Amino acid sequence: MDHFKSRVVWLILDGAPEEALKLLAENYQVAIPDLKVGMPKKHKFKAWGCYTAKNQTIYVCNSDVLVNPLVILHEFYHHLRSRAVDRVHRGTENKADQFAMDFVLQYQAAIKETQQKDQ
Repeated sequence: MDHFKSRVVWLILDGAPEEALKLLAENYQVAIPDLKVGMPKKHKFKAWGCYTAKNQTIYVCNSDVLVNPLVILHEFYHHLRSRAVDRVHRGTENKADQFAMDFVLQYQAAIKETQQKDQ
């Protein structure tokens, strides 16, 4: 069981996405991305979030998305895959989705395991 991934998801669901990003950055040895509510001008199309490598910032469309682990982790994947030197986006959308889903599935497995122990 990957308790790190479960903890990250729990922090996001609990309203502490900044703390989750801090743990992620420490684990993957990258800078902690900024997190802002409101999309940048050129990204106002229908998206829940976006990552801008130029300023290492994850943007979410509204405050409700701050507690959505799929969006936060998806955008963190883009941060992780952007090179520090040239800040070029190197992650695909599908891989970002897989990265986020892996964390959520670990969290769901941990919840299920806890419920089975309690029975």
